[in-house]
Amino acid sequence: MTQRNPSRGAIDPYAGMREVPGFALTSTDIQDGEPLPAEQYAEPAGGSNLSPQLSWSGFPAETKSFAVTCFDPDAPTGSGFWHWSVANIPASVTELVAGAGSLGSALLPEGALTMPNEKREPAFTGAAPPEGTGAHHYWFVVHALDVERIDVDPQATPAVMGFTMRDAVIARAVIVATGEYGQAA
Repeated sequence: MTQRNPSRGAIDPYAGMREVPGFALTSTDIQDGEPLPAEQYAEPAGGSNLSPQLSWSGFPAETKSFAVTCFDPDAPTGSGFWHWSVANIPASVTELVAGAGSLGSALLPEGALTMPNEKREPAFTGAAPPEGTGAHHYWFVVHALDVERIDVDPQATPAVMGFTMRDAVIARAVIVATGEYGQAA
């Protein structure tokens, strides 16, 4: 049985998926269970719309690629909100620098594919929780895959990407940061 961490919220978007081992995910910008810094909020919410720096280690030796996602299951949509989704990151890459998710960024490794977020932009979009919706939990996840690449339409949604890669995920590393309306201002 999976232990639940209260700082990760009441909704665990991975609860119904096949359990896989974990590995280490760290960041110089965000911390598990802590509020997002202003930089990781959307510009209209007082932030800089900057994807955080992420580093990972301890993944299985048979890892052939990675995918990175950021999802808010607390968004008042009935289906959550995808902030960022990147596939086909080579297994030799173990860090994304801050800002790698910016629209048109050259900071992602060659061959990486950024899926359109909920705003239909192939980029990271920062937090912007609506007023009166309480604490939101931003699940930054690095997925270790046993395939070099997943074949997914570049215009597909992050949910389709998740479905496409689900059987290839062999391990998962997670940081869940929090955010609330007005916190970045």
